[in-house]
Amino acid sequence: MPQVINDDGPPSNQSSPYVHSFVKTLQSAGHTVSVILPHVQRSWIGKAHFVGQLTKPTYFRPGTLHEDDGTSHQLPLPDDEGGEEWVLVDGTPATCAQLGLYHFFQDKGPVDLVISGPNYGRNSTALFSLSSGTIGGAMEAAVCRKRAVALSYAFYSRDHDPNLIAGASRHSVKLIEHLYNNWGTDVDLYSINVPLIEGIEKNKTMYTDALQNYWSSGSSFQEIEPTENDAEPDQREKEIRHQEEPSVNRKLSSQSSRQRQRNFKWTPTFTDIHKSIEQSPPGNDGWALTQGYTSVTPLKANFMHASPNVQGELKLYTSPDALGHLQSKLPRFCAFINYEDVYVQPLIPKALQSQLPLSSYTLIKEYSELPSATSSYLQITSYETLDFAHLLAHPATSLANSYIIRKALIRKHYLCNTVFTWITKHPESLLKCHVKPTVDFELDYAEFLDEALVEAYELRDSFSQNEGKYPVDREWWILKPSMSDRGQGIRLFSTEEELRSIFELWEAEQPDSDSELNSVHEEIVVPPFNPTACIIDATAPSTRADSSNGIITSQLRHFVAQPYINPPLLFPSYENRKFHIRSYVLGVGALRVYVYREMLALFAAIPYGAPGSTSTEFANGSLDLRAHLTNTCLQDGTREGSVHRFWDLPSSLPSPSSSTAFQPTRPAEDDWKSTTYQSICAATSELFLAAARTQSIHFQTLPNAFEIFGVDWMVDAQGQVWLLEVNAFPDFRQTGEDLQEVVQGLWDGVVRVAIGRFFGIGQAEDDGNEVEKEKEDREKWGMTKVLDVDLGRR
Repeated sequence: MPQVINDDGPPSNQSSPYVHSFVKTLQSAGHTVSVILPHVQRSWIGKAHFVGQLTKPTYFRPGTLHEDDGTSHQLPLPDDEGGEEWVLVDGTPATCAQLGLYHFFQDKGPVDLVISGPNYGRNSTALFSLSSGTIGGAMEAAVCRKRAVALSYAFYSRDHDPNLIAGASRHSVKLIEHLYNNWGTDVDLYSINVPLIEGIEKNKTMYTDALQNYWSSGSSFQEIEPTENDAEPDQREKEIRHQEEPSVNRKLSSQSSRQRQRNFKWTPTFTDIHKSIEQSPPGNDGWALTQGYTSVTPLKANFMHASPNVQGELKLYTSPDALGHLQSKLPRFCAFINYEDVYVQPLIPKALQSQLPLSSYTLIKEYSELPSATSSYLQITSYETLDFAHLLAHPATSLANSYIIRKALIRKHYLCNTVFTWITKHPESLLKCHVKPTVDFELDYAEFLDEALVEAYELRDSFSQNEGKYPVDREWWILKPSMSDRGQGIRLFSTEEELRSIFELWEAEQPDSDSELNSVHEEIVVPPFNPTACIIDATAPSTRADSSNGIITSQLRHFVAQPYINPPLLFPSYENRKFHIRSYVLGVGALRVYVYREMLALFAAIPYGAPGSTSTEFANGSLDLRAHLTNTCLQDGTREGSVHRFWDLPSSLPSPSSSTAFQPTRPAEDDWKSTTYQSICAATSELFLAAARTQSIHFQTLPNAFEIFGVDWMVDAQGQVWLLEVNAFPDFRQTGEDLQEVVQGLWDGVVRVAIGRFFGIGQAEDDGNEVEKEKEDREKWGMTKVLDVDLGRR
């Protein structure tokens, strides 16, 4: 979507005669246009902002073309009222660029081009350009990493001929569309100067340099008496644009060394500019206008010419053969980005912008904008809205951000089976050292618990050994519904009675009859996280939960139970709160697996105490799960202090407690974080290999898909790393605003490693040394490749 700004303000035959025609021409060409302008004329202000000023918007409703009958309003149009509406702000062109990009028009979709202008007058040569508010507005957009164009009309008459303006507008739109589809690799913005003359659409359009010129006539200010009234700014700017050489005396009239009261008026001598153009060789922007040509000057966002080797005439293709040539230069792929998470959504386009040439892709808002079914197409959206039919039909040109089937990893009872099957076939597997023995079972009603646990030998043995022990001395287990996420439904237990009471309590929350069920919800909801819901005392009270925060009972058929990791690694500097590690794992194609080096440490809400110890009990005997569950989704408030960078954790391990012997496996104090990361990489490699080799039905990779998984780990007091679970479409919002750069870095790496290489863009085009590629992925993008196998899927 193009966004239009300017420095001349809203449509006015006196000060802003071109913007209305240009916007209408853009709209007629099929573009959805957003317009945000200064509320008054702001020429000659460069890329300035008004420091300390409160910027306020008003709302402009355009009237008749070339008639000054548009109206301004203090309030925007109501949602249910139609009509075109622009935004006016009491700021500069650069301010308009910022506000338009980040604060207005969000419902129209992302802005892919900012057009500043058309300016009332030329902005050629350095003397005009360095002060231009038009170029300043485009420069502001460029430093926000948006493509930008500064458009100026060099007029030769004040009659504002509608036909000349319409021709210039058509030519400008056609030219800008061409530049957008053929954007220079090193270009931040283009400055375009269009002479407002007959036949401009047939005249040449030339790539040019910006002529470097200087003032040569002394002061650009006229000294005036203090009593002389200044002209209005709009009138003064118009006079400046039209004057050739003001007949004023610029010399001081007094030879006295003492200061005297006087005022000054800016009256530059534009003959300096004309002379510099006359004396310059062909090829610059000022020269082009004297020839009746349109000038196109590529710029960097530092006022330097971007492409010194770009010279000569720019051809706007119109013939069928030429259009075919243009098609070959269009962006390599179209990207549909709709992640449906306001935390992540802006990070993905930002990653594309920072990691890939802007000319290599274009953002689209829906599939219908794809030029053809065979066009290269990137989908990044929610699992439910991915077009898997298109993905499967076009394996060479279509890429998506999810595999179709991956429940061998993300469903807890399937994950249990994946690990069990692999270890059975490979008894020496290191997964034995990173995955606790897991019991999975199915249960519909608490009364059938005995039958469900018939083959749960590990649980029965543990229950037997726990008989007669105090709660703090028992072996504890953690119960997880296989298909729930965000920590919902997790409970702790140490005896069969406690386990049974958990299910009985859930059943007590269900409606008593089918009619009650139908009158409330299609599905029944059990209580969400309750810090007193992990039962030692089965009579502990509970409260019926709001369904929006609970888990549906259809998720409560399959369960897994694992030995509870006690004691976990604790740091006194973090109040001895339990934490788990969130690693991000990228699966690419069929199949490469990467572990992102930046990991998170997510802490429980309160200090840790062993299950059953007095420090974790309420008066009624129920456990306080806030000390045991580290999923920050379950924490109230801002979660301040609950999420940290893993690599910011203390470098030294705390001294082992008297009840915990120092084991030989405990990593060296100065190396425990590196050792932990290496263990996570090794275990991740084996886990994905296990899923790919033994669960081909439940983990089906695709050569044209990638996926980010959130994999959670726990470190025990001995420094041993244990796998907790694997999550698809991880909840990035747990990271928080302060560490958003961690997620941004992840998506930067995804773009380089997965997206760029699939479409053959960037350094991935070079089929050089794979070892060097892996080194770059690891050192520059933080992506450590841990697995590379060919599963034979093409």
